[in-house]
This record gives sequence, C-alpha cells and structure tokens, in this order.
Amino acid sequence: MATDSDNGAFMEKIILQPASSDIQLPLHALTFAVKDIRFDIDGFVTGFGNPDWARTHSPATSTAPAVLAILRAGAKCVGKTVMDEMAYSINGENKHYGTPRNPSAPDRVPGGSSSGSAVAVGAGLVDFSLGTDTGGSVRVPASYCGIFGFRPSHDIISTSGVIPMAQSFDTVGWFARDHELLNRVGRVLLQLPQVDPIRPSQLIIAEDCFQLSTTPGNLIVEGLAKSVEKLFGGHLLKYANLGNYVMENVPSLKSFVSKVNVEEQEYNIPSLAALSSAMRLLQRYEFKSNHGEWVKAVKPDLGPGISERVCEALEATDENIDACVSVKTEIRAALTELLGDFGVLAIPTLPGPPPKLQTPASTLEVFRARAFSLLSIAGVSGLCQVSIPLGKYDSLPVSVSLLAKHGSDGFLLNLVETIYQTLREQIGLSTE
Repeated sequence: MATDSDNGAFMEKIILQPASSDIQLPLHALTFAVKDIRFDIDGFVTGFGNPDWARTHSPATSTAPAVLAILRAGAKCVGKTVMDEMAYSINGENKHYGTPRNPSAPDRVPGGSSSGSAVAVGAGLVDFSLGTDTGGSVRVPASYCGIFGFRPSHDIISTSGVIPMAQSFDTVGWFARDHELLNRVGRVLLQLPQVDPIRPSQLIIAEDCFQLSTTPGNLIVEGLAKSVEKLFGGHLLKYANLGNYVMENVPSLKSFVSKVNVEEQEYNIPSLAALSSAMRLLQRYEFKSNHGEWVKAVKPDLGPGISERVCEALEATDENIDACVSVKTEIRAALTELLGDFGVLAIPTLPGPPPKLQTPASTLEVFRARAFSLLSIAGVSGLCQVSIPLGKYDSLPVSVSLLAKHGSDGFLLNLVETIYQTLREQIGLSTE
C-alpha cells in the first residue's frame, strides 16, 4: 500500500530481477516501476486501481510482453504503482489508495491515470517507469510532474497482458527524467536499432492551440521558433490554425460539432472539441464492452467523477460509432498529409498547470474539456506524442508537446535529444 516515504507512488513493492546482468544491455543496472492496474505480472493480481476489482480477479499467469522486454534489457522492476480507478480519470486522485504526491507541485494533483508511475520517476524513486495512455494517462502526469512522457503510435507496442480500457486508443507509454533515457527505453519497447537523427522537414506550430493555454503561449512559441532557427534554420518553421485544418479535412466530424455544448465551445476550438466528443463516445462504448458486465455484477465502490463516468459509459449504445471510426481514419490521413514523413507538430500538452488537490469536479469541467481537445489530437489519430518539461512558470511545471506521424516514434525520440537543451536555453524558465 502507498506510504508517505515513497510519495504515495507505490501500491506494492516487488522485485523482478532482470533476465541477465550483462553490462552491455541497454538498461543495465536501472530500476523501473509499472502501473499496477494495467500490466500483468505473473503471480500477482492486477488491481486496476480498485479494491473490488482486485478482490474479484485471480493472479496473472503470465507477465505482459512490455514488462518482459524491459527485464530482458537489463532493468530491475521494484514495484507496482498507484493509478486512478479503472483508468477513468486524468487527475491522479484515488479514494481507496490515496493520491501520489506530486514532487514538482505538492499542493497540486499529480495527473492520471498513470499517477504513481509519474510520481515515482519525478521523485527519483526509480529511473523510469511504464504507464498506459488511452485519453492522456501518460502525457498528463508527465506534464504535471515536470518529466518526460511518451505516448507511442497506436498499436505499435503490444498491449497484451494489459487490461484494456478502450482498445481504439490504448497504448503502452513510459516516463523518464532525462531525454537520453527516454530514448533508450523507447528503443527497447519499440525494438528499434540506434540510428543517426534525421533532420525534420518542417516544424508546424499550432497557434490556435497555444491560445488555449493559460501559460503565456508566446513564451513557448518564441522559444520553439528560436530553437528551430538555431538548429535547423528558420525556413523549417510554419504556423497553422489546426482547428480550421481539422474542420476542413475531417468531414465526419460535422456530426459531432453540433453535439458539443455551448460552454465547451466558448472556451475551446470547435473542431477539436468535436474530436474530443467523438473520442469519448467511442471510449465509453468500448469501456462498456470490456467491463460493463463486471460493473453491473459487482457494483464496485468508485470515487467521485469516476463513478459518474462509468455510469455514463454503461448507457452507451452503438449510435454514431461508425462515424467515430471514420473520424479516426480521416484525421490520421489529414495529419499525415499535413506533416509528411519528417514533419513535427507543436502543441501545448495541456491548457494550464496542474489543478489544486481536491478541486471540485464541477470547477474542473471547462479545464477538462480544453485538455481533451488537445489530448484527442494524438489520441484519435494514433500519432506519436512526447511531452517535454520546460521548467516552471509561477512555480508550476510547464511543458510542450511534439507530435509526428504514425510509426515515426524513433525519429521523434531522436529529435527530442537533438532539440531539448537548446529549447530549455531559449525558453529560459527556472527549474525551481
């Protein structure tokens, strides 16, 4: 169970030794943790963030391939981490197991649902950790805890042995404190060889998305622009209104635009709010298919916010599901066309800093709506995305995200290594 001494990050301390102690292995002598509720470990119950789930499920009889790959690369697993119940929140608060303490902003939420995995890395308790990202569960806690988080291209890393939340969006992601280790872990999980970095063909700054951010977007945009000019030349820079581009190139979204409520539209980008609406509809439908029978039979004790979302999911029907699938196909094609082989899209990871602990759900609704508009870009398209920590503004962590086309994960990981130091220098935020 979570304790204060480990920032409340761990559900259970366990030791899984690496497959070999060969010092040549890429992750030799490193430690990692895994998200309890989503990764099977042979002989242990996978708890899914809820005691009723743990009580009604048997221990796993095998270990998830993603965990085995890390063990084979020489790293040692030291524990299973706390997460939001049934992966149905981006806050990181768990009423049963406690809220892991955000090492970057202790009075703020750590972000979820991979809360413990991010906190364990941010607090220096492990070298790196594994999480999962369906709607934002790696990108959000990475941003809130001031560390790197990578959501890979959809379906590129095996999710076998991982409890599904919504298969159309589920990915295995990871956290690290430095860009070099982020890359090294990624190459193990993605089974990629070491290759020389490829120069990006363009960097597109989504100006409308940065206008959603309460952190001065111009500070980050100017830092990005100066970094690209310094490293690659200003001719690579482009500016775009992503919302307009999506509206024009994803025709199936039109059936969702009218369903977005007025309050969401007022503080948002209409096409991206519609994209988020399509994502959440398909997510609810798949969650119900995966877990609806268990929820009805067991009637689990669920925390505030999560209980309401699960109830909403149980009422999902197949209405408009075909349109959701069309949106997925169309937005991947549209963003692939926009970026080309080695183009990169820059957006804020989130519209602002982490909310204060125990902020009422009703207060968070507008923030959540704007957050999911940004998170749904990679979520629905299946593109890879990295959240990059930039330091602190007003004593709270700030990040930016870069996205690349589906399957360009190795290229994006290398680009982070190339650009990071210059980006930090150009933006000039403090680390304290």
